[in-house]
Amino acid sequence: MKIRYFDHAATTAVKEEVLREMLPYFLYNYGNASSIYSIGRKSKKAIEESRESVAKVLNAEAKEIYFTSCGTESDNLAIKGVAIKNKDKGKHIITSKIEHPAVLHTCQVLEKDGFEVTYLNVDKDGLIDLNELENNIRDDTILISIMFANNEIGTIEPIKGIGEIAKRKNIIFHTDAVQAVGNINIDVKDMNIDMLSLSAHKFYGPKGVGAVYIKKDVEFEKIQDGGHQEKDKRAGTENVSGIVGLGKSIKIAYKNINEYNNKIMELREYYFNQIEEKISDFKINGHRDKRLPGNANISFNNIAGDELLIYLDTLGICASSGSACTSGSLNPSHVLTAIGLPYETSRGSLRITFGEDNTKEDIDFLVDALKTKIDELREK
Repeated sequence: MKIRYFDHAATTAVKEEVLREMLPYFLYNYGNASSIYSIGRKSKKAIEESRESVAKVLNAEAKEIYFTSCGTESDNLAIKGVAIKNKDKGKHIITSKIEHPAVLHTCQVLEKDGFEVTYLNVDKDGLIDLNELENNIRDDTILISIMFANNEIGTIEPIKGIGEIAKRKNIIFHTDAVQAVGNINIDVKDMNIDMLSLSAHKFYGPKGVGAVYIKKDVEFEKIQDGGHQEKDKRAGTENVSGIVGLGKSIKIAYKNINEYNNKIMELREYYFNQIEEKISDFKINGHRDKRLPGNANISFNNIAGDELLIYLDTLGICASSGSACTSGSLNPSHVLTAIGLPYETSRGSLRITFGEDNTKEDIDFLVDALKTKIDELREK
């Protein structure tokens, strides 16, 4: 049975050229990057080359890039690190109600330690209001953390506007850009971003490796004790092969990003058009235009999304109802609740996220399968 994969927001396959770049650091150049002998120095050199690759894509400096195990660790390091370091200046943080659990749960932990967190509302499309953001800034606000693009509904937030407010108010601005990196051109200087989280497995790199950009004048505490790796800010033996894979995959992602995005958006629009032609009573979630190129989140009324997913899986179709990090929860999506969807609608949500191997023929197969199952469920 052919597998048709439509869940690229959850993870992507490692490209063959990325794997080839990684293999020597498993087999031959396997030295610990902290060692002084030759194969250790080769590992160190490879890490620094990847650091340069990430910095170039973001228009940052190499010394501002720290490697981590994933986007979640990057979020934790940025948010907790800044909060702990700056708690004498203030203990107020601003975020949004639709953040990834890596941000929301981190903020909740900080609340237990005496920090106050304001969770901004979003509109029906998932956008924060810049006026509401500014109105919630206090004298003791030390950090704003707003995601670049939402992982469930694909809405892209007004990042440059947020950065301008943060800069004017002298507040540190962090963005979880795990879904954005590899899909959107990002300039941390132009957008006034102070900290940014990313993860390799979202742009055809390996799982288990991420990075965080932290502007050189931002002071933060390490949250993991041990050795002196990553400029004494992130202890632990470096995942050399993974870091090499991250560096290679981010270079590939941005080599022809505009062509890639045009292709992916064409697939997304074709999918939307096919749904409109063949299936009734649905709602597209997220902003229609200000959204990630490959994201298509649709709620089908009077349908249980899990029934759709189970049926699609029997046909070799991989999709999701939301974030892979919240799968297993029986509660409705906090993102869909925040944009005002009633439970009856949100429970029928299906997130399709496209990648470079998808075709219009794959989409035809998907839509026909959806129509068959939805018609069946609605006739019950």
